[in-house]
Amino acid sequence: MGMEIRNEVVAILDEVLSLKGRAADLALDAPLLGALPELDSMAVVSLITTLEERFAFTVDDDEIDGSVFASLATLIDFVRRKLAA
Repeated sequence: MGMEIRNEVVAILDEVLSLKGRAADLALDAPLLGALPELDSMAVVSLITTLEERFAFTVDDDEIDGSVFASLATLIDFVRRKLAA
């Protein structure tokens, strides 16, 4: 399940941010927020909504801060925690 979650998160990033396949090249420690110009505040909202739809969980406003989007790894960890809850 680990790689499946990673691959799905990468696919969602690529789709929501229109990265045209660039997300597949991101390392786990690749910084996201502040490093990807495509990841602005509107994109964060779209990303959260898409994650909620694809993984069938709900994200509360107080669960989201910059640390969730610090890197690809922190975003994947967030999704794993939500799925385990």
